[in-house]
Amino acid sequence: MVRFRHLAAVTTGMTFALILLGVYTAAAGAGLSCGANWPLCNGGVFGLFPANWPSFIEWFHRLVAMITGFMILGTTYAAWRGHKSRRTRLASTVALVVLPVQILLGGATVTTYTALVQVTHHAAALVIFAALVATTVWAYESPDEARTSSDTAAATTAD
Repeated sequence: MVRFRHLAAVTTGMTFALILLGVYTAAAGAGLSCGANWPLCNGGVFGLFPANWPSFIEWFHRLVAMITGFMILGTTYAAWRGHKSRRTRLASTVALVVLPVQILLGGATVTTYTALVQVTHHAAALVIFAALVATTVWAYESPDEARTSSDTAAATTAD
């Protein structure tokens, strides 16, 4: 249980850091340095390696996003494998289900740099982050607290 809690917390923290890095990436217009090419990037060696500072920012954002994506996958796997509570499994699964959409939207920020794509990309990031915050909070909730609140809710409903 403790290991899952730590994994969920680190994954949530990484997601928050990735969102901040994404805001910086967008503000710097680093995606534009790729010349509307995704998943590769213009200007670098074979279109893979950064040719300048903006393309480095874009590639670094992609690297952190990849690591964070694998952490989200691992968190969801651990939630299901460890027989965590239903809501913890559901919240981590929401983050995982939105992830491929987020990846495609990230590609769209490079190929179609519009305000709508940017806003949708950031909104999907916030959905993932919110789901991971819920996963982490519920993972840290003690079983006694969960039972007490469900008993209270049941008693209130019965009245």
